[in-house]
Amino acid sequence: MNKISTNKAPSAIGPYSQAVVHAGLVYTSGQIAINPETGNVEAKDIVGQTEQVMKNLGAVLEASGSSFDKAIKTTCFLAEIADFGAFNEVYGRYFSSKPARSCVAVKDLPKGVLVEVEVIAIVD
Repeated sequence: MNKISTNKAPSAIGPYSQAVVHAGLVYTSGQIAINPETGNVEAKDIVGQTEQVMKNLGAVLEASGSSFDKAIKTTCFLAEIADFGAFNEVYGRYFSSKPARSCVAVKDLPKGVLVEVEVIAIVD
């Protein structure tokens, strides 16, 4: 296993890696809307937070030797299911290859964010 770490995405806020590469796949940890430059959640709305999550995922995927178009499965967590439509608008711009996906509403997310996304993708 190869553990992935990049300063272009937020540092892990617990005892885990940003991602792990194994057997030609990258498994990302869930990314939330923390700006890696400031260490803060800056956006307060679902669109802004989803954009930040995608930037963070993109950085982790790139550091892993992968990309959004190589994603095969995502798992998405929303604090409010009412945000599903707005979330999908942003998500669809990044995951245009339409990987398999689960998307659920949860009671709470770390740091009080509105969205968290994790990815499994192919590594070259």
